[in-house]
Amino acid sequence: MNGRLEDRTALITGSDSGIGQATAIEFAKEGADVVVHYLEDAAGAEKTREEIEAQGRRATLVQADITDEQQVDRLFDEAVREFGRVDILMNNAGVDASGDEVADLATETFDKAIRTNLYGAFFCCRRYVQLRKSNDGMSGGKIINVTSVHQNTPNPGGADYDCSKGALRMLTRTLALELAPLKINVNSLGPGMVLTPFNQAAIDDPKLLEEQVQSIPWKRAAEPAEIARLAVFLASEDSEYVTGATYFMDGGLMINLGQGA
Repeated sequence: MNGRLEDRTALITGSDSGIGQATAIEFAKEGADVVVHYLEDAAGAEKTREEIEAQGRRATLVQADITDEQQVDRLFDEAVREFGRVDILMNNAGVDASGDEVADLATETFDKAIRTNLYGAFFCCRRYVQLRKSNDGMSGGKIINVTSVHQNTPNPGGADYDCSKGALRMLTRTLALELAPLKINVNSLGPGMVLTPFNQAAIDDPKLLEEQVQSIPWKRAAEPAEIARLAVFLASEDSEYVTGATYFMDGGLMINLGQGA
């Protein structure tokens, strides 16, 4: 690899599996140390640590519920205690759509998606910026918010998820304006269908997977490592002039949705 993240520290929420785990490994390949965050899957987080250390980089594991702002503060405190600073924040942890239409959507279900996908990212962004500002003379930094094609594209049964990701898009854009004077880039990464635990049913059933990818021009889902390599770009100096943007990685899904109308 090219060492594009040499000697930087990244904190990736939900890096015990899927996109977060793949990104942690790619960041390590590019020279970063990584704070591996998880909620419940300690074994998955440990696997991520092993992969990072296999690249010759350091990792620390922190369990925290990102819907709780005090636990988020502890997450960052432990990151700073271990590495001294956090240069790159990637808000990846989230919950998927419930599948319930609005008329049947329980308040608790809607609240869980908003608390996890939006408030969790808000708490992390707020603490990250506070820490960057508290370090005299420290400018620059990278925030990557993992949204989705559903920040733009609604899906029946997905109001909880769609609303949380659409709001996260606007948090990204607002922060991009606020943090430009500090030269902190803030961007969103919007995946389409990815072969992660969110799509476990399709992973386990080739026939279902084949049906689900038919609306994707590329006729396949993405692998987590493909998303991770785009995250490396957004975390590196290669994206120094990019802020407030969303990079969709969906195999052409979004531009194909109106076909046949």
